Amino acid sequence: MTLSSTSTEALAAPVLKRHVTAAVVGNALEFYDFTTYAYFAVQIGDNFFPGHSPFIRLILSLLTFGVGFLLRPIGAVVIGRYADRAGRKPAMLFSLTLMGVSIVGLALTPSYAMIGWAAPVLALIWRLAQGFALGGEVGPTTAFMVEAAPPAKRGLYGAWQSVSQNIAAIAGGLVGVTLAHLAGAAALESWGWRVAFLLGAVVLPFGFWLRRTLPETLHSAAPIHGVHPRHAGLSGHIPIVVIGLCLIAAQTISTYVFNYMTTYAITTLHMPAEDSLGASVANGTFGVIGGLVGGVLSDRLGRRTMLIWPRIAFLLATWPAFALMVHNHDTVTLLGATAVMSGLSALTSASILVGITESFHKDVRGTGMGTVYATAVAVFGGTTQPIIASLIHVTGNPLAPAFYMMGATVVGLVASLLFKESAHRHVSRPPALAGEAQGVT
Repeated sequence: MTLSSTSTEALAAPVLKRHVTAAVVGNALEFYDFTTYAYFAVQIGDNFFPGHSPFIRLILSLLTFGVGFLLRPIGAVVIGRYADRAGRKPAMLFSLTLMGVSIVGLALTPSYAMIGWAAPVLALIWRLAQGFALGGEVGPTTAFMVEAAPPAKRGLYGAWQSVSQNIAAIAGGLVGVTLAHLAGAAALESWGWRVAFLLGAVVLPFGFWLRRTLPETLHSAAPIHGVHPRHAGLSGHIPIVVIGLCLIAAQTISTYVFNYMTTYAITTLHMPAEDSLGASVANGTFGVIGGLVGGVLSDRLGRRTMLIWPRIAFLLATWPAFALMVHNHDTVTLLGATAVMSGLSALTSASILVGITESFHKDVRGTGMGTVYATAVAVFGGTTQPIIASLIHVTGNPLAPAFYMMGATVVGLVASLLFKESAHRHVSRPPALAGEAQGVT
């Protein structure tokens, strides 16, 4: 693969703090728009699927949320391959633009009462477009962060991928709590959820402008461990693909259980919406803290260590956390239990994302990381919330989410034990960036 003169000039530009910030902000905006749906699943279900029981409306809303995951693997392949050929920057710009169009479309879609069955059909189409866009976001963005980082700080830089997702969770939760407090339950169901989406759409042009300033980190890849990436392809990465799928599957199940906590508190614990939305803020806040701490520790202790021990602690904490929530039914317990579980889970996030990315050769890094991530999230993330809602409904056991998450954690723990350390692996950084990025903190 050869680069144009424009790309070659871009390679000479150093990666500065503002460039990493631009990638993080864009990523956070995309995840805000995608995950905010989960916080307003009840209200969206009432708007697009009326005339059914509350449980059926919720399930139909959650299934529509899950549909957004179907195109994520396709988006990962298409946009990821574009990132591996044309560059990380144009791929990130494309995914951000598509997300902006689809989120505005969803926010402006009339209710079922106004246009009948066209409403849920349009909602379905917009969710598919969102899934395609977000599927192509993770691979190029994570590749950019890892390639832009000094070798000793790849864990910290890469941690911002998951941290930006948690920032999105905080923003979505704060917006939800504020709207519920100011507008009230009726207004939140009628138009408040639309405002939450449109707020994210309004900020998207700022994210686009920031991303246009990014330097390019894609370059002609050098051999790694004596194997030229041209001959490797994804077929040469089967072990990390399988291990990566298991690691991300376990993590994404936990993530979407946490994103469901607001709905869980409303429908299962029967708490007010205003109090329940605080769970998303606790989830995001401790996700940010755990993500950054985990990133720093992974640079010092290694990815494998930070995959194993926090996961064991998380496994031991899950059942007691849910048991306390079910027993107490109060806001303090809800926030505390969510915070503990989210923080422990987030300690492993950087090691998962950075470790998998480091393990791919450069010329398939965007495609490989994006495809592994999107496939695991599509299969397990998109189904988690309907599954746990159904398990609670069928069994009558409010602890069902805990058992489901614990089973997934065991799978992730086995994959962690099989993971080969990647913290000091050469990732073929451009000479210009390798020298100048050392000053970035």
